[in-house]
Amino acid sequence: MDEYRESQKKRVQEALDMGELETGRGLHQEFGLTRACDTRWGSHYKSFSNFIIMFGSIVDVLNDIVVDSHCPNKSAKKKEQDIVNAMLLVQVAKKRLQKFREDEWGSLIDKVSKFCIKYQILIPKLDEPYFTSLRSRRKLAGCTISHHYYVEVFCKVIDWQIQELSYRFDEVTTDLLHGIACLNPIDSFSSFDLRKIMRMAEHYRDDFDEFSMGVLKNQLASYIIDVRDLDERFSDLKGLCDLSKRLVQTKKHSNYPHVFLLVKLALLLPVATASVERTFSTMKFIKNDLRSRMNESYFSDCLVPYIEKDVFNRISNDVIIKTFQGMKPRRVQL
Repeated sequence: MDEYRESQKKRVQEALDMGELETGRGLHQEFGLTRACDTRWGSHYKSFSNFIIMFGSIVDVLNDIVVDSHCPNKSAKKKEQDIVNAMLLVQVAKKRLQKFREDEWGSLIDKVSKFCIKYQILIPKLDEPYFTSLRSRRKLAGCTISHHYYVEVFCKVIDWQIQELSYRFDEVTTDLLHGIACLNPIDSFSSFDLRKIMRMAEHYRDDFDEFSMGVLKNQLASYIIDVRDLDERFSDLKGLCDLSKRLVQTKKHSNYPHVFLLVKLALLLPVATASVERTFSTMKFIKNDLRSRMNESYFSDCLVPYIEKDVFNRISNDVIIKTFQGMKPRRVQL
């Protein structure tokens, strides 16, 4: 990091001297390579963006590491998103990827060429025959370099991204998320849609059999007239949590038990998906190859502080030391 900072400082100063950068408060802050996370795709975009910005300094540091490696004794990381809008954004992302695949190959090549020229990276002649290290030069792959990178790299990566979005947001997931959005009481139940809610309930077959589905449909029809048009106590709700509490406070959870069950399932769903997924990511981080023989108790103790960072960050080190010291007599005072 020290070498990177020194290299970046020199590059920024050179750009300032040449008039390529502007000076001002808050400009030219230090960037880092954010650790990519499978459950937060925005981290990938940030990592690549920072990598492009830092590329010159990264190359300088890597060159220094190569040199040092030959010398003795040197060695070389909106809290909530409206569900309906989120689902629309998935569709937008897929359409933009498809449009990018069809229309933006030429502009991408131009950007890559400028990047390579800036950092003195060799650019192959795209119209020449393509061959790999696995083939003899006498046995060409039968396509040009341009065709190879367009079909085997560019299109293949975009197709993989579209396929991944379709896999993560399949028909079942879409039905569940739309059902949750339609149950949301925000703006006087403006998103309520009986058909989409019934579609959501169909995926909970253990809770709603054929008879229960008929009862649920009847309860939903009465419920929405009650809470939206008649009972003013439901006019200021800001989410499903508030709705669940208000149903209990007004005793309406006993009037509409099937609706109340669906509200509880809707509250559990985001927790049961995102939290579990993040927990599995955390498990891989804590129990790695160097710490693969943890017992379950110690593993659990490590997981809790890591997952509940917001809670544990409020606890001072002095409190932790005092509690640890008081657990049993110790020979040394921490």
